[in-house]
Amino acid sequence: MFQTRRWLTLALMAGVLGASSLATAQDDGMPPATRDGIAGSSNVANKAGSLWLEGTASSPVKIPKIELPSFAPAIEVLGQAVVNIRTEGKADPAGPAMQGPQEGQPGEMSPFDFFFQMPEQRFKRFTSLGSGFVIHPDGYIVTNHHVVDKATEIIVSFRDDKQTYTAELVGSDEKTDLALIKVNRKEKLPAVPLGDSDHLRPGDWVIAIGNPFRLGHTATVGIVSATSRRIQGGKPYDNFIQTDASINPGNSGGPLFNVDGEVIGVNTAIFSPSRFGMAGNIGIGFAIPINLAKSVISQLKEHGKVTRGWLGVLIQPVTPEVAQVMKLKDVVGALVADVVPGSPAEKAGFRRGDVIIEYDGHPVEENDDLPLMVAETEVDKEVAVQIIRDGARKTLSVQIQELKDEQVPEIEAKVVEESHFGLTVQELTPDIARSLGVDATEGLVVSNVDMESAAAEAGMRRGDIILEMNSTPVNSPREFRELASKVQPKSPVLLLVRRGRNTLFFTLKVE
Repeated sequence: MFQTRRWLTLALMAGVLGASSLATAQDDGMPPATRDGIAGSSNVANKAGSLWLEGTASSPVKIPKIELPSFAPAIEVLGQAVVNIRTEGKADPAGPAMQGPQEGQPGEMSPFDFFFQMPEQRFKRFTSLGSGFVIHPDGYIVTNHHVVDKATEIIVSFRDDKQTYTAELVGSDEKTDLALIKVNRKEKLPAVPLGDSDHLRPGDWVIAIGNPFRLGHTATVGIVSATSRRIQGGKPYDNFIQTDASINPGNSGGPLFNVDGEVIGVNTAIFSPSRFGMAGNIGIGFAIPINLAKSVISQLKEHGKVTRGWLGVLIQPVTPEVAQVMKLKDVVGALVADVVPGSPAEKAGFRRGDVIIEYDGHPVEENDDLPLMVAETEVDKEVAVQIIRDGARKTLSVQIQELKDEQVPEIEAKVVEESHFGLTVQELTPDIARSLGVDATEGLVVSNVDMESAAAEAGMRRGDIILEMNSTPVNSPREFRELASKVQPKSPVLLLVRRGRNTLFFTLKVE
């Protein structure tokens, strides 16, 4: 029930309005400012005659006009090509698509939450939500792989059409989290143009349009916060645009526009320190650069899948410690931790410990640069790769082959005893090798790692097999102790380690 209440108006200075006035108003449940209007509103009568200033023209003080751009005309047009996507399907409750927590402590979602995840995915039959955008009038729509993954039905709706449409999956690529779907409508569809993401700079304006929290078409505006961003636990081809434009669950697969109305990114993930599976925006979102998406969706259209080049090396970053031990002048490139047997790299003469600094004429500044360069290389192409080996530059010629999908399991070890640098080690006997599921017979097994040691800080773990210390093979605890005793205080120690089927270099900072 509404109550009656009197509102006492402000005594206005005579120099501004020329008089003081008093008025009353009935409280109808709304604040007076909402009921009676605000300064500048033209559809509410100023009954008191001089209670407020009606528009800037009546102000005795000249108020400068603030010139700000309006995104409304662009959003009105672009929104026609942005679609809402709902999928239904079945998934194994124990499988990745049905899991709640993925990283961090039990019961905690990964900080990098995908937008479509909803609580109902914890059940065998799931419904997911996302967004997409039309790139061709014939009905081709780009979205995320994780939006349509394992879907048995894909339902698409448009902003200006109340009817829903069933879409077919043309192709999907898990490695880049991109998918291409198609709807059939009698009339041609409004499509949005694709831009050039290579010229984006931090500070550029961007517009995100999507379907957050099932609210329907929603537009938000922000800037490019960073480019070439990799995220923890991501994929080898990650190269995200970071933005503070507000994007939330349901925005996955939606477009990120520049001020020219061109799509320059596909919204994919957000950083959200959330719990219990409900993600929320805190101003850190990630989008796939459209230039990366162009090559992927072209292949999905033609072949339904993506073909990538394969070199056959396992790489890791060149850290200052690694550069110091290997006597490198610059902290750049990709350190070859292992060479896959029978791979193009092995045939071309690559070795463990090589540092790749240039690929096909393009500098390799960081190890993350190389996977995308190789992936985009045409199969069977002959490529020149510049490396540093033993302090000298060398150029190798390699013929790139097609990448095949495969899985590399990780193995945990049984506990044994012995200790140096915070590592507990033991000889790798045939019995221990069998328990680890490896065929190696050389090296030392790490059975425990002191969590406050330099080894733990470097990322060593139980089950690792130490093959070398400072480029010297080590096969017994005695050899390990002898080499360890030669390490000078505050000098880094470079360990070559086999983990599962891979080999890696670890640098220990010894105090």
